[in-house]
Amino acid sequence: MAVDRLLPADESVDLLALVRDLCEHELTPYAAQAEESETFPRDAFRTLGKAGLLGLPYPEQYGGAEQPYEVYLQMLEEIAAAWMSVGVGVSVHTMTTYALATFGTAEQRQRLLPDMIGGEHLGAYALSEPQAGSDISSMTTRAVRDGDDYVLNGTKAWISHGSHADFYTTFARTSDERTHGISAFHVPASAEGLSFGAPERKMGLTGSTTTLVNYDNVRVPAANLIGSEGQGMRIALSALDSGRLGIAACAIGLAQAALEAAATYAKERQQFGQAIAEFQGVQFLLADMATAVESGRSTYLQAARRRDLGRPFTQQAAIAKLVCTDAAMKVTTDAVQVLGGYGYTREFPVERYMREAKVTQIFEGTNQIQRLVISRDLIRSV
Repeated sequence: MAVDRLLPADESVDLLALVRDLCEHELTPYAAQAEESETFPRDAFRTLGKAGLLGLPYPEQYGGAEQPYEVYLQMLEEIAAAWMSVGVGVSVHTMTTYALATFGTAEQRQRLLPDMIGGEHLGAYALSEPQAGSDISSMTTRAVRDGDDYVLNGTKAWISHGSHADFYTTFARTSDERTHGISAFHVPASAEGLSFGAPERKMGLTGSTTTLVNYDNVRVPAANLIGSEGQGMRIALSALDSGRLGIAACAIGLAQAALEAAATYAKERQQFGQAIAEFQGVQFLLADMATAVESGRSTYLQAARRRDLGRPFTQQAAIAKLVCTDAAMKVTTDAVQVLGGYGYTREFPVERYMREAKVTQIFEGTNQIQRLVISRDLIRSV
């Protein structure tokens, strides 16, 4: 990626060089084929974990790199530009790890975080249900205390890494209280009674498996409760604020890749005796694409810097998710237009980028939900 980044320290510059090298040699060469064959990129996550890239924002004592969020997101953008399914997967794993890293006990962190951060254990975020997507409070998956265990029953939907993850950060109802009756659990994939639906047949991100997750009398130790009973809603919403920034960064990485593909093609494609990049219509289209990418990047970095300073960033995260994912959809669509008929074929990657961009406007809360978050936060503040 030809992005001139402003990074806060020399360590961050070295880290960026490592990420770009890994992307060039370990991700980009395999992305198109894996997406075509719908192959889950488990080895890619192990490679990133061994390089220390699955724990960038987390404490060094558990194997993390303790990097500011603005650095983590820019590294994530680079990964997404090379292979969107892997970028989204890193974002999902980081969000999945957040619950335990932030709300877990010292014993839980010592026991579980090193493998989560090191890439040995890949996570999935089990929040949504068939009838409870953005409306978290309507979830019906239930966890009942039974001695030293909890027994979970229910179904989760749209779970990235379903059937491939090593653990599932699972949200379940522990009481009938609408907003304070939800709790969070660390559920290992080996738990008896855990099963999965067939992979969803998706428009894009075909290398990222998405399934139902079924809990049939799944028994987990009470020691795997994250936080306290009834704290699950707070944990979920807090994780989603950070997760939305991850998706924003991934969306801009995808848009950057589409922009570069379009600009390269425009310089090479000859029509009427000259490169199409010489035509003002194409130049203006590329300029608008570049403006959307740079504006989106600035938006997510502003939100990340607020997070790094410990300031509220819920509204800014929602704005970043909205702006960046809408930008990704527009830029990838325009990239197809620049390539013309070739853009509509699988000979070039821009048609895949366009298909992948669409879901960014949907998951981690649809962009209509982001508008609701933004407006409610705004109204409360005036």
